[in-house]
Amino acid sequence: MTQNSSKRFLLAATIVWFVGASNTSGQSLRAPSSAVPFLLLTPDARAAGMGDVGVATSPDVNATFWNPAKLVFAEKKLGASISYTPWFRALGLNDMWFGYLTGYYQINKTQAFGLGLQYSNLGDINFTDPNAQPIIDFTPREFGFAPSFAQKFSDHLSGSIAVRLIYSNLSGNVGLPGPGGPQGRAGVTVGGDIGLYYNRDLNLGGNDFNWAWGATLTNLGPKISYSTANQREFISTNLKFGTAMTYNPDPYNKLTLAVDVNKLMTPTPDAPLTPGGPRPNNPLISGVFGSFADAPGGFSEELREFIWSVGAEYWYNNMFSARAGYFHESREKGFRQYFTFGLGVRYTSMGLDFAYLAPRQGRQSPLAETLRFTLHFNIGERDDEEDK
Repeated sequence: MTQNSSKRFLLAATIVWFVGASNTSGQSLRAPSSAVPFLLLTPDARAAGMGDVGVATSPDVNATFWNPAKLVFAEKKLGASISYTPWFRALGLNDMWFGYLTGYYQINKTQAFGLGLQYSNLGDINFTDPNAQPIIDFTPREFGFAPSFAQKFSDHLSGSIAVRLIYSNLSGNVGLPGPGGPQGRAGVTVGGDIGLYYNRDLNLGGNDFNWAWGATLTNLGPKISYSTANQREFISTNLKFGTAMTYNPDPYNKLTLAVDVNKLMTPTPDAPLTPGGPRPNNPLISGVFGSFADAPGGFSEELREFIWSVGAEYWYNNMFSARAGYFHESREKGFRQYFTFGLGVRYTSMGLDFAYLAPRQGRQSPLAETLRFTLHFNIGERDDEEDK
């Protein structure tokens, strides 16, 4: 029998999806949860600066995460990006971080291929036996690797598919507590994504606009297990839809307003979740698609499980940008509520983005002072631009 003496492992298990047994007001939470929640963490600084919106914003290389269907509308033929986020620095944890490495290539005028690698490092932990004697030092790590393909259906509409390999090793092969307890192991599974994107240029009252819509269903796949007991957990299946309106008053200025709505498609627990407590054990399909009508409190509780975010982005001369946004989750369903701010700069084929997160709870929140950084490159002319 073994136990983990580090508080870090408790954080990894209960905070990484920012949902615990109670919120900061002491209220009990009956919030849906999932395994591998790192798959839903906003990886790039542009979207993070806009309140975590991205499913319908203008296409860039990080569309591989938000909505790969946008890749066929990207301005350049080839792009690559790397993002880095130090994690939980407000709690004094200096070795937790996650990153995102991605790229895309437009095969021709109507098709594009993308790759994305999400990586989460939960820092060093120390496993000890019941007598507090050390067993091993271990660094929990998780990653998701996703190739994607996008197809343009018309001048305004595109779709995408992706397959994601998911690996999550939180405890190595250490035995779990209890006489003859099961052996821990890495969790491995796969998930599939589908996406749609629609955009159209408009002229309203002599002013130029672009109006875009997007929707994705991500991480739909088999449950994951972390031990030889084979107890399986739902992965982070998520439905996202949103819209973005961009106003171009002149060649030098551009303003975008965007809204996203999210729904974690896992069952609502019958009682408040507690660390290590029982989780819903519904079958996969009924658990995922039944998540729209399973809240014990009925329709009003279901509505509180939707998460919404709003964001704005201003560009000057396609070189300098400023961003702001707000992310809102119900007080009874996790209570993640924060403002975001960001800056960006572009020069020829290279760009750098920065984002800062400011929770409404101030420094009491584990998310306080979260920073994100993204460096990206975009080169080559699109095939349809070369034909002009």
